[in-house]
Amino acid sequence: MVVCEGVTSQIRELKMSGNGFVPSFKERKSLNERKRMVEEIFRQQPDKVPIIIERFEGEKSLPLLDKSKYLVPGHITVAELMQIVRRRLHLHPDQAFFLLMNEKSIVSNSMTVQQIYQMEQEQDGFLYLVYASQPAFGN
Repeated sequence: MVVCEGVTSQIRELKMSGNGFVPSFKERKSLNERKRMVEEIFRQQPDKVPIIIERFEGEKSLPLLDKSKYLVPGHITVAELMQIVRRRLHLHPDQAFFLLMNEKSIVSNSMTVQQIYQMEQEQDGFLYLVYASQPAFGN
Protein backbone atom coordinates (compact mmCIF):
# COMPACT_ATOMS: atom_id res chain seq x y z
CA MET A 1 0.00 0.00 0.00
CA VAL A 2 2.91 2.35 0.63
CA VAL A 3 3.98 1.91 -3.01
CA CYS A 4 0.50 2.95 -4.20
CA GLU A 5 0.54 6.03 -1.99
CA GLY A 6 3.97 6.92 -3.35
CA VAL A 7 2.81 6.58 -6.95
CA THR A 8 -0.29 8.65 -6.22
CA SER A 9 1.79 11.44 -4.71
CA GLN A 10 4.21 11.29 -7.67
CA ILE A 11 1.31 11.66 -10.11
CA ARG A 12 0.00 14.59 -8.08
CA GLU A 13 3.45 16.20 -8.15
CA LEU A 14 3.78 15.66 -11.92
CA LYS A 15 0.36 17.18 -12.49
CA MET A 16 1.20 20.18 -10.35
CA SER A 17 4.71 20.59 -11.76
CA GLY A 18 3.39 22.03 -15.01
CA ASN A 19 5.14 19.57 -17.32
CA GLY A 20 1.83 18.69 -18.97
CA PHE A 21 1.27 15.19 -17.57
CA VAL A 22 -2.33 14.84 -16.47
CA PRO A 23 -4.05 11.46 -16.11
CA SER A 24 -7.01 11.10 -18.47
CA PHE A 25 -10.59 11.03 -17.24
CA LYS A 26 -10.69 7.27 -17.91
CA GLU A 27 -7.53 6.83 -15.83
CA ARG A 28 -8.99 8.83 -12.95
CA LYS A 29 -12.44 7.18 -12.90
CA SER A 30 -13.36 3.49 -13.16
CA LEU A 31 -15.79 2.28 -15.84
CA ASN A 32 -18.49 1.69 -13.21
CA GLU A 33 -17.97 5.16 -11.76
CA ARG A 34 -18.28 6.72 -15.22
CA LYS A 35 -21.45 4.72 -15.99
CA ARG A 36 -23.01 5.85 -12.70
CA MET A 37 -22.11 9.46 -13.49
CA VAL A 38 -23.86 9.26 -16.87
CA GLU A 39 -26.95 7.62 -15.34
CA GLU A 40 -27.15 10.44 -12.79
CA ILE A 41 -26.64 13.09 -15.48
CA PHE A 42 -29.51 11.70 -17.57
CA ARG A 43 -31.73 11.40 -14.50
CA GLN A 44 -31.18 15.06 -13.58
CA GLN A 45 -30.68 16.62 -17.02
CA PRO A 46 -32.04 14.38 -19.79
CA ASP A 47 -31.65 17.09 -22.45
CA LYS A 48 -27.87 17.40 -21.93
CA VAL A 49 -25.09 15.43 -23.61
CA PRO A 50 -22.21 14.29 -21.36
CA ILE A 51 -18.89 15.03 -23.06
CA ILE A 52 -15.29 14.59 -21.96
CA ILE A 53 -12.93 17.01 -23.71
CA GLU A 54 -9.21 16.57 -23.13
CA ARG A 55 -6.02 17.79 -24.72
CA PHE A 56 -4.57 15.48 -27.38
CA GLU A 57 -1.68 13.45 -25.99
CA GLY A 58 1.56 15.12 -27.00
CA GLU A 59 -0.06 18.50 -27.69
CA LYS A 60 2.35 21.22 -26.60
CA SER A 61 1.06 24.54 -27.93
CA LEU A 62 -2.47 24.52 -26.49
CA PRO A 63 -3.11 24.91 -22.75
CA LEU A 64 -4.96 22.42 -20.59
CA LEU A 65 -8.64 23.01 -19.95
CA ASP A 66 -9.62 23.77 -16.37
CA LYS A 67 -12.05 20.83 -16.45
CA SER A 68 -12.75 17.90 -18.75
CA LYS A 69 -16.43 17.07 -18.15
CA TYR A 70 -19.05 19.12 -19.99
CA LEU A 71 -22.83 18.89 -20.15
CA VAL A 72 -24.14 20.65 -23.23
CA PRO A 73 -27.52 20.87 -24.94
CA GLY A 74 -27.75 18.27 -27.70
CA HIS A 75 -29.01 20.78 -30.25
CA ILE A 76 -25.87 22.94 -30.33
CA THR A 77 -23.50 22.48 -33.24
CA VAL A 78 -19.88 21.46 -33.03
CA ALA A 79 -19.00 25.02 -34.13
CA GLU A 80 -20.81 26.35 -31.03
CA LEU A 81 -19.07 23.78 -28.83
CA MET A 82 -15.74 24.87 -30.29
CA GLN A 83 -16.51 28.47 -29.30
CA ILE A 84 -17.10 27.30 -25.73
CA VAL A 85 -13.79 25.42 -25.73
CA ARG A 86 -11.98 28.39 -27.35
CA ARG A 87 -13.22 30.69 -24.55
CA ARG A 88 -12.20 28.22 -21.84
CA LEU A 89 -8.73 27.89 -23.40
CA HIS A 90 -8.39 31.70 -23.67
CA LEU A 91 -7.19 31.37 -27.26
CA HIS A 92 -6.47 34.28 -29.58
CA PRO A 93 -9.13 34.46 -32.34
CA ASP A 94 -6.48 33.64 -34.96
CA GLN A 95 -5.19 30.55 -33.15
CA ALA A 96 -6.46 27.35 -34.79
CA PHE A 97 -7.51 24.23 -32.96
CA PHE A 98 -9.49 21.17 -33.88
CA LEU A 99 -11.81 18.79 -32.06
CA LEU A 100 -11.14 15.15 -32.84
CA MET A 101 -13.21 12.00 -32.34
CA ASN A 102 -11.36 8.78 -31.60
CA GLU A 103 -8.21 10.94 -31.38
CA LYS A 104 -7.99 11.03 -35.19
CA SER A 105 -11.19 12.10 -36.98
CA ILE A 106 -11.96 15.81 -37.32
CA VAL A 107 -15.49 16.56 -36.18
CA SER A 108 -17.76 18.31 -38.70
CA ASN A 109 -18.64 21.82 -37.48
CA SER A 110 -22.19 21.63 -38.83
CA MET A 111 -23.19 18.47 -36.95
CA THR A 112 -25.07 18.75 -33.69
CA VAL A 113 -23.58 17.42 -30.49
CA GLN A 114 -26.50 14.96 -30.27
CA GLN A 115 -25.71 13.55 -33.74
CA ILE A 116 -22.09 12.96 -32.80
CA TYR A 117 -23.11 11.51 -29.44
CA GLN A 118 -25.43 8.99 -31.11
CA MET A 119 -22.64 7.87 -33.45
CA GLU A 120 -19.63 7.95 -31.12
CA GLN A 121 -20.62 7.58 -27.46
CA GLU A 122 -18.50 5.06 -25.61
CA GLN A 123 -19.64 2.14 -23.48
CA ASP A 124 -19.66 4.30 -20.34
CA GLY A 125 -22.12 6.75 -21.96
CA PHE A 126 -19.71 9.67 -22.40
CA LEU A 127 -18.69 11.19 -25.71
CA TYR A 128 -14.90 11.61 -25.73
CA LEU A 129 -13.30 14.39 -27.77
CA VAL A 130 -9.75 15.67 -27.83
CA TYR A 131 -8.51 19.06 -28.98
CA ALA A 132 -5.32 19.67 -30.88
CA SER A 133 -3.55 22.44 -32.76
CA GLN A 134 -2.32 22.35 -36.31
CA PRO A 135 0.77 24.18 -37.53
CA ALA A 136 -0.06 27.14 -39.76
CA PHE A 137 0.20 26.44 -43.46
CA GLY A 138 3.55 27.44 -44.91
CA ASN A 139 5.51 27.05 -41.66
